[in-house]
Amino acid sequence: MSEKDFPGWHGTTIIGVRKGGEVVVAGDGQVSLGQTVIKGTARKVRRLSPGGQDVVCGFAGSTADAFALLERLEAKLEATPGQLARAAVELAKDWRTDKYLQKLEAMLIVTDGRELLVITGAGDVLEPEHGIAAIGSGGNFALAAARALIDTDLPAEEIARKAMAIAADICVYTNGNLTVERIGG
Repeated sequence: MSEKDFPGWHGTTIIGVRKGGEVVVAGDGQVSLGQTVIKGTARKVRRLSPGGQDVVCGFAGSTADAFALLERLEAKLEATPGQLARAAVELAKDWRTDKYLQKLEAMLIVTDGRELLVITGAGDVLEPEHGIAAIGSGGNFALAAARALIDTDLPAEEIARKAMAIAADICVYTNGNLTVERIGG
């Protein structure tokens, strides 16, 4: 099948919500190929513990590419313990300049409970406004829903769950099978 004919993998909505000293990263479980759901229970949110420091990561894009990036991030975190932003910038620099890494197609949301960051292959390390980050096919739907809920009395986890439910109702590449990891609080 030529690249032109390949329908492309779609799926994944990942959201990170920071509120009240707690950060929650939630991701759905859907992976689609064209119009077909290939898997509904993929786990795209992971907890890393480099050097005993907890970091939660969510990824969108190619799974193999995301795991290659998570391994690199873990190595950067081991080299700079407790400095998530520095490790993220070092990963983004490598991702942008290394010929092998440039081909990787994924995005990451990472948090250590203090910082919430989005890392992209374009060399971006972004700290989102309003304490909410979202990536993936349904990311904009989840982001909009979480932004509407952030000023309510709901805790971070409930905001993330409600935002993901709304995204799953709107985006055909998002389902309600969630993996949720909490850090801080």
